[in-house]
Amino acid sequence: MERLDAIFSPKSVAVLGASSTPGKVGHDIFANILRGEYTGTLYPVNPKARSILCVRCYESITEIPDPVDMAMIILPPKLALQAVRDCVEKGVKGIVIVSAGFKEVGGEGAQIETEIADVCRRADIPLVGPNCLGVINPHPDVRLNASFSTHLPEYGNISFISQSGALCTAVLDFAMSRGYGFSKFISIGNKADVDEFDLLQYYHKDPETRVMMVYMEELRMRENFVDKLKHITSDHRPTPILVIKSGKTASGAKAASSHTGSLAGSEAVYNAIFDEAGIMRVDTVDELFDYAGVFSANRLPAGNRTAIITNAGGPGIIATDMTEVSGLKLAQFSDETDAALRQHLPPTANFSNPVDVIGDAPSKRYEHALDAVIKDDGVDCVLMILTPQSMTDAIGTARAIVKTYKNTDKPIICCFMGVVDVSAGVQYLQEHHVPVYAFPENAARAMGMLYEATRWLTRTILPQYDLTFDRDRARKIVDECLKSGKTVLGEHDGARLLQCYGFPTLPAEVVGSAREAGQEAEKMGYPVVMKVVSPQILHKMDAKAVVLNIETSQEAQQAYTDIVNNAKDYNPDAQIQGVMVTKMAPKGEEVILGVNRHPGFGHLLMFGFGGIYVELFKNVSFRMAPIGRNNARRMIRSVRGYQILTGYRGKPRADIETIEKLLVGLSSLVTDCPQVKELDINPLLVHEESKGATVADIIITLEEE
Repeated sequence: MERLDAIFSPKSVAVLGASSTPGKVGHDIFANILRGEYTGTLYPVNPKARSILCVRCYESITEIPDPVDMAMIILPPKLALQAVRDCVEKGVKGIVIVSAGFKEVGGEGAQIETEIADVCRRADIPLVGPNCLGVINPHPDVRLNASFSTHLPEYGNISFISQSGALCTAVLDFAMSRGYGFSKFISIGNKADVDEFDLLQYYHKDPETRVMMVYMEELRMRENFVDKLKHITSDHRPTPILVIKSGKTASGAKAASSHTGSLAGSEAVYNAIFDEAGIMRVDTVDELFDYAGVFSANRLPAGNRTAIITNAGGPGIIATDMTEVSGLKLAQFSDETDAALRQHLPPTANFSNPVDVIGDAPSKRYEHALDAVIKDDGVDCVLMILTPQSMTDAIGTARAIVKTYKNTDKPIICCFMGVVDVSAGVQYLQEHHVPVYAFPENAARAMGMLYEATRWLTRTILPQYDLTFDRDRARKIVDECLKSGKTVLGEHDGARLLQCYGFPTLPAEVVGSAREAGQEAEKMGYPVVMKVVSPQILHKMDAKAVVLNIETSQEAQQAYTDIVNNAKDYNPDAQIQGVMVTKMAPKGEEVILGVNRHPGFGHLLMFGFGGIYVELFKNVSFRMAPIGRNNARRMIRSVRGYQILTGYRGKPRADIETIEKLLVGLSSLVTDCPQVKELDINPLLVHEESKGATVADIIITLEEE
């Protein structure tokens, strides 16, 4: 028996705080369980009532003579605490606390919530809530509606998790209008114990659940969190996870000393987790249901080659545009398919993709067109569009689609535009679990999301790199810097640290006079770069405290004077520790590698195209450390303009494998040295293939955890 079976499939339920007064939460939840025809045994608990809705009432849960699987508690915090203790004494197997006034209000309520969670943890009783809507399981063998919802939803294959109780009732109402059913449905409120992670694992084991929907406000990380989520979305029976995460437009990072810190806000953390785990993020409840509907059909395309069949040119054009935006492409029909279409369609039809069967198309014409394209080996999926016209047979066309749908494994998504005239056809498609939408753009986006799932499941997984790092030396460098009070590392100390993890750095020396600058430049060999060394001036370009391509001793001496003067003008209070003379790096593509540490989550790694435009264009990707070769590879490939590194328009191909190895090294660095708070390598100059890369500039900020 699974731990959460007592919550979702209890044989008996006690409602503590049940009320005989209509309109009160304790009354309405009890009434909903009763009227939902719950198949188990229901016990109201209220010391001041003899019966509720004709059901005998008990003064305490301990007085109930029979075993109780699940307790619904609808009591204020102090009474709820005593009720939980009574539940432990009774041997209850699961608890749901609906009432509010706990952590969300702070003070004593938060303390009581912590105490309740401790009591449940010691007794190994799963606790849902407090401050939640409740739990619903519409399975015919259970029929549990222990919630605020008046109606028990239809039984289906979608399971839902929400941190917001208020959203749940709207979602249930919306689902009824769309003909969607649920396998499991729960509101988790304050998450004192049971959270999204527990429920995702439970739903994944549920054979009735084909897709999971989650409304999330904040996430609680656990050990190996991402790997366990990846197992859910990738194993022999992968279950798609669709998430709405609120707060998407909230301001990101606070004032930061690095480019990475300014870009790596909390939303970047969530996106990194979702991307790495194969979780699909959506923006609206409408999208949530659009995608849940198509995933509940349990069909994925083999590729992105899409056929479109329509009876109107305009919607077909819209669908074509949205298909390309969604990562799909129009399939090229074979000669056999073209011949089959010409045999059954009128001469005025369009036989190429998108296929236009003309506005007067009867259901048979749709059936012949669909039958022809679905058999084409060059077609992975089909989008059917019907617009209501006076001669349109919506229900007949729906029946024809269902007939073909049952004889193929390829996804077929329908768009029946309109409401009244197509309603019978839409209902027939829904009854036979064929995804159907009101607009072609919604249908195309849903198909695109299916293809994203295919790409995730068929992603290339390469063996990990066998890399060796000098971890002991790295830890020693970090400890020495912190002990000496040095929390901002420039190129000298930063280079020593990066070298431990395979980063190629340039020869560099700090000088204290123009004369020394000229001598060091001569010794190092031209060309050289010179830049200010100051803990208060981190972005040296902004201070005009960097000079490139120095070719003579005289230029080096002049550069020293200019750099010092510009640095003082930029920040009169800055402590100028000298000027660094560095060997000029060979030319290469400028990229940025970065790190930002997030409390409760760990280190967020960043990759993108670097230089002075990194914050302007924000063309970066993120992952949570630790990562290996495969995630490093996906980070690089997910950045817009990746083709620049692959030899675009005759440019030499960059050494992408070296970038991958350095990202893995950076991940190991921050895992071994968690005191790294922020880090920028900007730019890292990536040379031609097999010629490596060179670190051109470094900023590292340290802070004890």
